[in-house]
Order: sequence, then structure tokens, then C-alpha cells
Amino acid sequence: MEHSSNSATIVDVLETILDKGVVIAGDIKVGLTDVQLLTIKIRLVVASVDKAKEMGMDWWETDSYFSSKATEQLEHQNLKLNERIEQLEKKLETKEIEGEKK
Repeated sequence: MEHSSNSATIVDVLETILDKGVVIAGDIKVGLTDVQLLTIKIRLVVASVDKAKEMGMDWWETDSYFSSKATEQLEHQNLKLNERIEQLEKKLETKEIEGEKK
């Protein structure tokens, strides 16, 4: 079995797609007579991680489902918010006690 030297293999095609990136976009619109009831926008980007970052797409780094770093940030933020809530509750209690004394 001979292969043409000009034909691209699946690996070559995949490498090109990941290197350059591919965007597939489509809209689905559902309507009744002249009234549009529903619009679904579908966007698919296929690219390497490096190419995606180059394009400004890095949502997986801040999504706690995909990144332990993001989970740590959320836990830290949650801890700070809980501390702030405790401080506010203490201030509120102090003001209520002062109000009862008057």
C-alpha cells in the first residue's frame, strides 16, 4: 500500500488545527409566526492550550472545577468573607446593646 507524499495524515491535520485554532459557530432560532421564542448560540473553539491562552481564553485556570489553584483562591476568599461577616455581626450586637442601655 503506497501513500502519496502530498496527502496530509490525521496527525498533520490535528496539529494544524491545534496550532492555528478553529472556531465553529451557529445559531438556532425557534419562533412561532413572527414571534421569536428562543435563540441558542453555539460556539465551539478547538485549539491548543497555548493558542487559547494567546487568544485570551483561560477560563479553566479560574474555574474551581478544573483548577485546584482556583479552589484555593475561593477558599481564601470565603474565609475572608466569613471574617468580615463576624466583624459586622459583632458591631451590630454592640450597637444593639448600646441602644438597649439608653
